[in-house]
Amino acid sequence: MPLKTPKEYEQSLRALNLEVYLFGERVKSPVDHPIIRPSLNSVMKTYELARETEYKDLMTVESSLTGKTVNRFTHLHQSTEELIQKVKMLRLLGQKTGACFQRCVGMDAFNAVYSTTYETDQVHGTEYHKRFVDFLKYVQEEDLTVDGAMTDPKGDRGCGPSQQEDPDVFLRIVETREDGIVVRGAKAHQTGIVNSHEVLVMPTMAMKEEDKDYAVSFAVPTDSPGIKIIYGRQSCDTRKLEDGLMDRGNFKYGGHEALVVFDDVFVPKDRIFLCGEFAHSGTLVERFAGYHRQSYGGCKVGVGDVLIGATALIADYNGAAKASHVKDKIIEMVHLNETLYSCGIACSSQGSPTKAGNYQIDMLLANVCKQNVTRMPYEIARLAEDLAGGNFVTMPSEQDLKSPEIGHYVKKYYKGAKGSTEDRWKVNRLIENMTLGTAAVGYRTESMHGAGSPQAQRIMISRQSNLEGKKDLAKDLLDID
Repeated sequence: MPLKTPKEYEQSLRALNLEVYLFGERVKSPVDHPIIRPSLNSVMKTYELARETEYKDLMTVESSLTGKTVNRFTHLHQSTEELIQKVKMLRLLGQKTGACFQRCVGMDAFNAVYSTTYETDQVHGTEYHKRFVDFLKYVQEEDLTVDGAMTDPKGDRGCGPSQQEDPDVFLRIVETREDGIVVRGAKAHQTGIVNSHEVLVMPTMAMKEEDKDYAVSFAVPTDSPGIKIIYGRQSCDTRKLEDGLMDRGNFKYGGHEALVVFDDVFVPKDRIFLCGEFAHSGTLVERFAGYHRQSYGGCKVGVGDVLIGATALIADYNGAAKASHVKDKIIEMVHLNETLYSCGIACSSQGSPTKAGNYQIDMLLANVCKQNVTRMPYEIARLAEDLAGGNFVTMPSEQDLKSPEIGHYVKKYYKGAKGSTEDRWKVNRLIENMTLGTAAVGYRTESMHGAGSPQAQRIMISRQSNLEGKKDLAKDLLDID
């Protein structure tokens, strides 16, 4: 079928029988729930832009599997130029939504699983690669959104999977059948799972032989029996239940995360892509992490563009835009944001083909990219808070602004140097939303912990740094044997 329209995508989600829980109760219609809906709007944007001529080259590409035009989010990267296009696409969507648009994880998982299954088959004579290719063709043909699921709850971080008091804190195989397997466990922090048709599961770390039951990768529909989705709280999330829009900040778009429980879920044989081959689990984890760390050089930059724009606007409304220190701080925000983008472009331009034929990023530079992302968005957010002033966290409610009794006081005393009180109000709330509210999950905190927490990048930077080679450079200059 051709690329889905946003409405067709929405209708396809309505057809799912998802088991979603929010505030302790099952959600009857996730598509229509006011807390969930903004995140759905963000994903719909990925379908909308793919059908617009202006963005065709960024959002769509010819499939290497079928030769048909597909959404880039379902594609296997075929060159360094395509890796660069990916980063540009993510920046564009960050600019358009000011939030997390949730499809990066699936795209990054596709590319990691594709190359890893190819190499696993070469060693073990398995058929995982063919199964995965068939699955990805189906995803491309139906233009599906797929959640990539890697992070396990992990329980006691000092113990490996098989050493845990509760063996289910890492997702594992609990039964092997002739026609498939049964898995039990959970995946945490799952971005966009409620808005996804399928979930592609990967191991969360490099497994040892004693942990082979945890070395599993597979894909199943998100409404498979036994999958329970427990929706995560976000700061200020209940503002979405209020009648007004102004206090929500970004009232159109958002993101979400959830705990996904796999309560004895059956996985058919043709959907299994790794099943006990523990020696390949580390390769899969590292490749996925590398792709996803590259992604942050695009999506976090696009969202940063919106935050910088909002900060410049509030400086205008506050009458402070001409102050030299304000100009300098906005310049610093731009500098930090473009540094992140440069890292995303750099690791893409230095990519190389895998044995399977798709391209992967330069691993060292991808980890440098994400290491910078763990720091620079925090400074961008701090500068935004600095320039916004105290109003963005002490304003009364929209109901006060519209009150017949006190609204005229609010309107009078919250008016700035230019524009209406309402405009100034909206921009302040947007900055609050992005730095402290619902969008802060996908900008600040995800910048820290998404795609691996900071120490994970430092470990990979150490592995990739070729320190012995650098020592040799110094020895050569000094004629040291």
